[in-house]
Amino acid sequence: MDGTQDDTIRATPRGSAPVALSVLDLAPVGSGRTARQALGTTVELAALTERLGYHRFWVAEHHSMPGIASSSPAVVLAHLAAHTERIRLGSGGVMLPNHAPLVIAEQFGTLEALAPGRIDLGLGRAPGTDGATAAALRREDRLAEGADDFPQQLSELTRFLDDDFPDGHPYARIHAVPGPVQGRVPGGVQRADRPSVWLLGSSGFSARLAGLLGLPFSFAHHFSAANTVPALELYRNSFRPSAVLERPYAKIGVQAFAADDAEEARRQVLTGALAMLRLRTGRPGLIPSPEEAESYDYTPAEREFVSDWLRNVVHGTPDEVREGLDALVKRTGADELMLTTNAHSPGPRLRSYELIADAYAMG
Repeated sequence: MDGTQDDTIRATPRGSAPVALSVLDLAPVGSGRTARQALGTTVELAALTERLGYHRFWVAEHHSMPGIASSSPAVVLAHLAAHTERIRLGSGGVMLPNHAPLVIAEQFGTLEALAPGRIDLGLGRAPGTDGATAAALRREDRLAEGADDFPQQLSELTRFLDDDFPDGHPYARIHAVPGPVQGRVPGGVQRADRPSVWLLGSSGFSARLAGLLGLPFSFAHHFSAANTVPALELYRNSFRPSAVLERPYAKIGVQAFAADDAEEARRQVLTGALAMLRLRTGRPGLIPSPEEAESYDYTPAEREFVSDWLRNVVHGTPDEVREGLDALVKRTGADELMLTTNAHSPGPRLRSYELIADAYAMG
């Protein structure tokens, strides 16, 4: 099929990795640290993973969470574009119901102008926060409408990105700028390139929609592991070739952490588990230190939650992490893995990505 974006979406594995490896970073804010320091670590991590051979670097929209500094992906990505050269940059994701489609098209058209050919627009339909905060973002109380209208919102956004509303449409004379219209007006020389659109999900809704529209799909295995295989099967079974993709392309988010010692790896990932426990029980805060996570007085129910959470975190020595990631690819058939970790300290987090890249000889 001529004109597809297959070449810009599909990634080539590096070294001995079974599939391409990418990065999802939430700019986690550890206790005793500031948002400025957390975002500085995100910049450092993007530059490091570019050098190590990771394929893409995404940031995600979250709101009203003290331990996550990535509430505004477009702003963070613009900063990352100035500090990287080759790695693809994107959102994992922007929560479409929180925003007017025209605003997203303008933001990501701007990013495409800043970093041509390197921008991914990953879209989700969840609020990325609690209901009250979502209502404040959307200026409405009926949150279900935002999710139910997602296909319509997606269609509108895509038309703004392509600048192809049909004649007679109320938005036919409205253009997202920067965008394709600048290449069509007198004297225009702008290329018609636009960000690659992905659908994100943790259930079957977005999986099926991505398949029907022929879009690449990214599944949140890192917090919805039980649904991974069914969602990917639904995506592949629903897939219809499109102007974007000839065949399915599925990426999954994976929590992964490597350290020289397996006990140290567990010590580091326990901080993210405690942070998630607090979030799920209505007590969001900063990412605790390893010392705080170890000394926390867990109830039996909390200990069970943490054990279940850590069961889906691939962690240990570099060889153990490599074996775990290989097994995950074999079990799911994923075309790409996007690694993430919310550990407290920047040093061990950066070192983990180095160790995993070395384990696959990606350099």
